Amino acid sequence: MELFLQLIVTGVMLGSIFALVALGWVLIYKCSGVLNLAMGELTMIGGYVCLAFYQRFVTIMPINYAFILALIGTIFVGLILGLLTERIFLRKMIGQPILAVIMVTVGLSFFFKGMVFMIWDTDTQVFLPRVFSIEPIVVGGIAVGAVYLWSFIAAMILMVVFICFFKYTRWGLSMQACADDEMAALSLGVSAKFVYALAWAIAFMAAGVGGTLLANINGLNYSVSSLGLLVLPVVVLGGLNSVPGAIVGGITIGILQNLAGGYGEAFIPGSKEVAPFVFMVIFLLFKPYGLWGWERIERV
Repeated sequence: MELFLQLIVTGVMLGSIFALVALGWVLIYKCSGVLNLAMGELTMIGGYVCLAFYQRFVTIMPINYAFILALIGTIFVGLILGLLTERIFLRKMIGQPILAVIMVTVGLSFFFKGMVFMIWDTDTQVFLPRVFSIEPIVVGGIAVGAVYLWSFIAAMILMVVFICFFKYTRWGLSMQACADDEMAALSLGVSAKFVYALAWAIAFMAAGVGGTLLANINGLNYSVSSLGLLVLPVVVLGGLNSVPGAIVGGITIGILQNLAGGYGEAFIPGSKEVAPFVFMVIFLLFKPYGLWGWERIERV
């Protein structure tokens, strides 16, 4: 029972990071109907950018302040990169077939990966000195790593900030209006170009923070980019256009992956990586639009 609870708690905390990255995927799909297949590379870039800032700041200030400033710098760089990516690569694709835009995101994934390899090498890198203590925090007999706990807190705070942004700010409401009915939003003076640019900027920021948190858990290397595919079961479960679905889906997949790793690896090697996708295939058979996805009804 202690092992089971340990896996559940750790899965919830890891799943919150998946949910944060999935949020960026959901935003882009809500606004443009495009599956961004470069989310894994965005996550990897965010981790490397934060590491570069951290290595710079930690030489002149305490560790905690250096990491906080590095995280803020990563968010700012994500904002700029998101706006530039939308402006240079994707704005001319507005109105083009969805498949063409998706293929552009595939090209962007290889482009971003190549840029990372040019600037940083492919060896695993870690945040040194360590940001989080290696001593676990024991609560009710369950040991939780400090990095998992603080990552969970940071992910939850950011998701609350994003949800409040969509509900209570003019820009957030404009994004929702474009997602619900683009033509009606345009008739009311909402700029679709601005909304798409903002969606990509937020996706970059969310992925950057998620990459930073994952880098503190497992280290930073090429494999972080595979998170883009791992987040796919998250958004499929919750619904491709549902922000609450991204949160629920992230936590569910995090728990599932942890349970598969804790109980299944001894019998089926690799079950930890495969289990989310097996679950996704089975789930799609019964709920093709996810838990809270919009069901398209076409009248003939």
